[in-house]
Amino acid sequence: MVEHSLGSLDYTYTALSSPVRRQILERLGQGEARVTELAEPFDISLAAVSKHLQLLERAGLVQRRIDGRDHWLSLELQRLSEAGEWIERNRRFWAESLDRLEDLLK
Repeated sequence: MVEHSLGSLDYTYTALSSPVRRQILERLGQGEARVTELAEPFDISLAAVSKHLQLLERAGLVQRRIDGRDHWLSLELQRLSEAGEWIERNRRFWAESLDRLEDLLK
């Protein structure tokens, strides 16, 4: 089983708490994109989008590549996988615990 640092999961879940950041991640799931492309669907400033992107980078969910004046971002799946594994591990624990409780109550 993979050991997870609570700190990295905290960053991941903080990053996932925003609808804007989740939409950015969904878009990056389709492939690499420039910052300006990621900002297009949102009715917020480019500076606000940049702050969201910085938080996603700090959480390790996206990676930035600079090519001249263009900043390209891509999705990093490792941290999402770690978060999913943590959720699944806890889901199994609680499902098994509730099954045992149900058996005891019968």
